[in-house]
Amino acid sequence: MFYVFQSKYRELFYPNFAINLYMDLQQQFVQAAAASKTLTEKPSNEILLQLYSLFKQASDGDVNTEPPSNPFDFVNKAKHDAWSSLKGKSKEVAMQEYVDIVKKLQGA
Repeated sequence: MFYVFQSKYRELFYPNFAINLYMDLQQQFVQAAAASKTLTEKPSNEILLQLYSLFKQASDGDVNTEPPSNPFDFVNKAKHDAWSSLKGKSKEVAMQEYVDIVKKLQGA
């Protein structure tokens, strides 16, 4: 009962509550992206691929490019495959996971 009242109260007095939460997440995402460039130690290639794919999913959504046509372009193929593996993940979830990984790498 209290939760229902609290939820209606929030909507009544804070109609932009969800929008504000999303904006806060966007701010955290932008800050995490900047912080990822100033890490004291370089993350492993696996973590870098994970960060890349989450960044692309959060920024662009589902993969929208063809895989590299050059069979020896291993780096871009790995990037494309990593991003493609996140198909269907919402931008918000990708942003939060990206922020969480960067915080972990910072030791926060």
